[in-house]
Amino acid sequence: MGLLNVKDLWVQYGKLTALRNFSIDVESGATVAIIGSNGAGKTTLLRAISGLIKRMKGEIYFDGVSTEHMRPHEIVRVGLSYCPQEEKTFSGLTVSENLSLGAYSRRDPEGIKRDLDRIYGFFPVLSQRKQQRAGSLSGGEQQMLALGQALMKKPRLLLLDEPSTGLGPKVINEVGKVLQGVRSEGMTVVLVEQNCTLAFQEADQIYVLEQGEIKLRGTVAQMQNNPYVREAYLGI
Repeated sequence: MGLLNVKDLWVQYGKLTALRNFSIDVESGATVAIIGSNGAGKTTLLRAISGLIKRMKGEIYFDGVSTEHMRPHEIVRVGLSYCPQEEKTFSGLTVSENLSLGAYSRRDPEGIKRDLDRIYGFFPVLSQRKQQRAGSLSGGEQQMLALGQALMKKPRLLLLDEPSTGLGPKVINEVGKVLQGVRSEGMTVVLVEQNCTLAFQEADQIYVLEQGEIKLRGTVAQMQNNPYVREAYLGI
């Protein structure tokens, strides 16, 4: 069993089944990308893993421990950090305050200071905007701040929901560098993306999710050579 193990997960919204029979095993230190169109169930999956929505059936284990009876903040404390696509930062607080809030559950002041410096190293523009309110940042800067806030939790597993949405190529490149950096440090990442270029560059394994079900799964090389993936997702 890997660091994250999801078995036969089903999630419903009323009569709509958003996820069905979803299973995934993510090894410690791996980066797994889940690609698919809007409405495929990608965000639902991350929210279910984070404990933010209830599942109809299925099991979720983090480091061998079931999260079934854990609340979202308890899941954060055991080492899982979720960076959502929407409502990522506190607009009325400064950049510095947002990053500090990311570390609210930690009790290691020296480690927090080191990680703050690390985030500012990843994103120098945030260092220049420390006392600026998050709501006044550009879309790209807010994305950087949201990712920094998630990393300040010092997670063992980072869940990223469409981190490239609405960003220009330069910022997407910066996000990619951060993913490479945390990966080199041994962090485990589950990346949900529509930007297949970013997903294929950063992942070890690719899952294709369509209409709530896994259609395909495999290594990056396998998916790059799959005729369906090449046509439907890579435009080849």
